[in-house]
Amino acid sequence: MKQVVIIFGPPGAGKGVQSELLAEKLSYYHLESSKVLENCFKKESPDKTFEIDGQIFKVADQQKLWETGILVDPPFIVELMKERIAEIHNQDEESLILSGSPRTLYEAERIIPVLEGFYGKENIKVIFLEISAETTLWRNSKRKICELMRHSILFNNETENLTICPLDGSILKKREKLDDPETIKVRLKEYAERTFPMLEYLENQGVKVHKLNGEKTIAEVHAEVMKVVVS
Repeated sequence: MKQVVIIFGPPGAGKGVQSELLAEKLSYYHLESSKVLENCFKKESPDKTFEIDGQIFKVADQQKLWETGILVDPPFIVELMKERIAEIHNQDEESLILSGSPRTLYEAERIIPVLEGFYGKENIKVIFLEISAETTLWRNSKRKICELMRHSILFNNETENLTICPLDGSILKKREKLDDPETIKVRLKEYAERTFPMLEYLENQGVKVHKLNGEKTIAEVHAEVMKVVVS
């Protein structure tokens, strides 16, 4: 039976890594909001505008918000995500993993009903990865991703000086602006004020939220994620 897995938590909690592991192991489709946004910013002209619910949203304005650590306007990301969710469902993919969206109450109120319509409320599982603000700052400031496939490379003594991705051979680099310490602090503030309240909304809607310790090793967290998903 098809299901939806939503993984959320603070910046650097491992949402993307755990989603990729899950997608690879179970052949689920991983829909990552950051990649949806990156694709939009690369594909569309900065001057292009979207009219959503009577409001005008300019691509350049949304990109500026994103690069400074502030969440893009919720109607903008909701429009992009709803479109991709419908496309994926119509392609008859087995199951879906969402990481990075919904990340505000506004998004949850509009995206969750769409998911329920396609997959059924009983088939939605939400996983919340908990980490401290200190861990967020450390992980994100050390993070490198590869240029081609956007793999996130775990930072340790063996990978500290790597310049080439061991998975696809492309150049490793830091995410400009997004992972600067000052930007990370902004992202943490945005998370506390705009994303964390979504937890109460989901629980009030009868959607069970599985809270996991995201500060464990990747393998340990993955094992706990798998228990939730296959239960």
